[in-house]
Amino acid sequence: MKTDIRLRDIALSLLLLTRLPVPKVPDSDLDRQAQSAWAFPVVGLIIGGFATLTILILQHLGQPDVVCAGLALTLCIFFTGAMHEDGLADTVDGFWGGYTKERRLEIMKDSHIGTYGVLALILSLGLRWMTLATLIATIGAWVMIPIAALSRAAMPVLMISLPNARDHGLSHHVGTPSRRPAALGLGIAMSVAWTTLGVGAALVCVVVGALGLFGLYHLIKCKIGGRTGDTLGAAQQLAEILCLLTLVSLT
Repeated sequence: MKTDIRLRDIALSLLLLTRLPVPKVPDSDLDRQAQSAWAFPVVGLIIGGFATLTILILQHLGQPDVVCAGLALTLCIFFTGAMHEDGLADTVDGFWGGYTKERRLEIMKDSHIGTYGVLALILSLGLRWMTLATLIATIGAWVMIPIAALSRAAMPVLMISLPNARDHGLSHHVGTPSRRPAALGLGIAMSVAWTTLGVGAALVCVVVGALGLFGLYHLIKCKIGGRTGDTLGAAQQLAEILCLLTLVSLT
């Protein structure tokens, strides 16, 4: 029974965080979306695994590392429907485009993208592309696996740390997990990082990521008073960039 619940949690997380085809989830299981947050890093493992396979195939075909990195990121964006990138753009647009909480939330809900959002996407994707290409050359194709897991472990931590900023929307609909799923997800991500990167590098990534998440927590609290689905996407993007930059600095 417990194994069945775990598998359903993974399916729920895949349904929430990706556009990958998953078996039909019973409506009754949707009430478990918040508690399935422990599986967010597992989704990262799956996406990172596909990215690694893509890089290995491209390397076998003789493609340079910069091309491997670009196409691997493209695949990740395709699998997730660019939802994390969209969250980053909306968060930056809202936080720096509005002067009140209400106006910031209104901007974040708007489907149009502003200058701040465009610049955030250009700079963030450029950083991810350049650092990933460097790491493929120095560490190897599999580096995307721990990074994808660690960055998605950041989201449940933020979910339990902040209330919802709205009484509607995706974040409100999903709900708030208890501390146990958030801790389990973080433990899974850290175990993967320790196994693949080594204890030292993994620990530095976790510390740097935690500091970045702590700063984002206070920024969110100051700007809109609570989390939204967009800010969770921004947290994933920030954590991924910080992990990439940290590993580049360590190589």
